Amino acid sequence: MGNAAITILKQNGKTVPVTGQDASVQGLQNILAGNQCMTVFKDVKKEADAASKLAIALIKGQSPETAGVTTKVHDPTGNRDVPSVLLTPVSVTKANIKTVTDTGEVAVADVCKGYETQCKAAGIQ
Repeated sequence: MGNAAITILKQNGKTVPVTGQDASVQGLQNILAGNQCMTVFKDVKKEADAASKLAIALIKGQSPETAGVTTKVHDPTGNRDVPSVLLTPVSVTKANIKTVTDTGEVAVADVCKGYETQCKAAGIQ
């Protein structure tokens, strides 16, 4: 969605800070080009690891706490506390864009295609 906003803003000669979600290739390229301030990165490997540990514990009939779930979020509709895994998202800017490529979640070749100079300046290539 960030790219769509950038496109419309450019068409109308406007400039405002634009942010994004999910650290997509296009979003990272927009950051490198200076068209987007930041994006949010949630490492899918960490999410999958937490989910698999929880699933294995539940299949074994164990409590979520045995899988390392120590946080609870209150569900006001059900009026109950729900065991939860809350991971910390990363705010990605030009300064730490390498954080995303280092995980392998996006390919350096994809991010840097057409942005070789910007990638080099960001320490990606």
